[in-house]
Amino acid sequence: MSSNALIFISVAVAVSAVSFFLDKEKTMAGFKRGWQMFKRILLPLLNILIIVSIALFAIPPSAIEEYLGAGSGVGGFFIAAIVGSIAFIPPFISYPIAAGLLQQGASYAVVATLMTTLIMVGIVTLPLEIQYLGRRAAIARNVLNFFAAIIIGLAIGVIL
Repeated sequence: MSSNALIFISVAVAVSAVSFFLDKEKTMAGFKRGWQMFKRILLPLLNILIIVSIALFAIPPSAIEEYLGAGSGVGGFFIAAIVGSIAFIPPFISYPIAAGLLQQGASYAVVATLMTTLIMVGIVTLPLEIQYLGRRAAIARNVLNFFAAIIIGLAIGVIL
C-alpha cells in the first residue's frame, strides 16, 4: 500500500471518529448512505473493469503500440479522441486503464488525449446535456472540449 493511501485512510478514520464523537446518529446515517451508494456502483464498476481487462488481454501490445504508440501519428490521437468521447467510463476507472495502455506501449500524448476526452466530452450523455443546456451550448461545449483534448494531448507529447 502506498504512503498516500495510508495518509488518506488515516485522515478518513480520524475525521470519522471526530464526527462519530460529535454526532453518532448523523455519522451512522452517513455511513449507511455511503454503503448504499457503494453497493449501487459496485456492479457497474466491476463490469467495466472486467471488460477493460479482457480487452487489454485480447488486444496484443503490438497492436496498441501500432495504433496508439508514439509512431501512430494523427491517427492515434483521432482514435483516442473518438474512443474517449464515446466511452462512458468514470475517471477513477480510467486511471488504471491509462496505466495499462502505457504499459502496453501507448504514448503519453495519446493516453492524455484519451483521458481528457473521457472526462471532458460526453457523446453518451449529450441528450441529457441538451435538455439542460440547450442544443447549441451542449454541442459547442463538446466540440470545443474535443479539440481542447487533442491540444492537451499534443502539449503532453511535447512536454514528455
